[in-house]
Amino acid sequence: PVPPYQTGSDEIVNIYPSINPPTLTAHQSNRVCNALALLQCVASHPETRSAFLAAHIPLFLYPFLHTVSKTRPFEYLRLTSLGVIGALVKTDEQEVINFLLTTEIIPLCLRIMESGSELSKTVATFILQKILLDDTGLAYICQTYERFSHVAMILGKMVLQLSKEPSARLLKHVVRCYLRLSDNPRAREALRQCLPDQLKDTTFAQVLKDDTTTKRWLAQLVKNLQEGQVTDPRGIPLPPQ
Repeated sequence: PVPPYQTGSDEIVNIYPSINPPTLTAHQSNRVCNALALLQCVASHPETRSAFLAAHIPLFLYPFLHTVSKTRPFEYLRLTSLGVIGALVKTDEQEVINFLLTTEIIPLCLRIMESGSELSKTVATFILQKILLDDTGLAYICQTYERFSHVAMILGKMVLQLSKEPSARLLKHVVRCYLRLSDNPRAREALRQCLPDQLKDTTFAQVLKDDTTTKRWLAQLVKNLQEGQVTDPRGIPLPPQ
């Protein structure tokens, strides 16, 4: 029998010509999304996951994540593709993170976090969160100022956007990303300068009034950024000696 990821890959490759120029129809999008749903099962199953990664199947989905068309067929395609990557990172397996860090998944997620639909943004931010929660992933993102600042810039833009159009679910993932970044000493130092004011004041008090977990994370984040700061008598933070 043909392995399911072989069938899925055929369906995927067949629609590449409809991506650029963007002519994807709803029917084509549905067909390929059914194949992606199959791949999501393969990605989450412990017995098939390693083969899935070894065959570099996630890379077949990246052209879909690169698309920018706002039409429903494309939005559905991006969301379902993100779902496959989301299923992979949900397993908390080291081999998944190691594989993803060799690919361009972080910039792809950041672009969707900046301009995707709310649902796509949520899944993309969840993927970034899962990468950050892994020690290798956190070290990778904080290794260079360029990587860290790109992540921090997009998260900052999202906070600004969320202050205008609140989404408790999306905010939860954004706060968790910031909290995890604050575990890295260099990132913590930088966040003291660039953490958005909206996370320090009462902007989100109403949105989070029933969300004790996110409120706790936010309080911990602010506490992490305050710790280790030396203040002189006039209240001006001094660099640690």
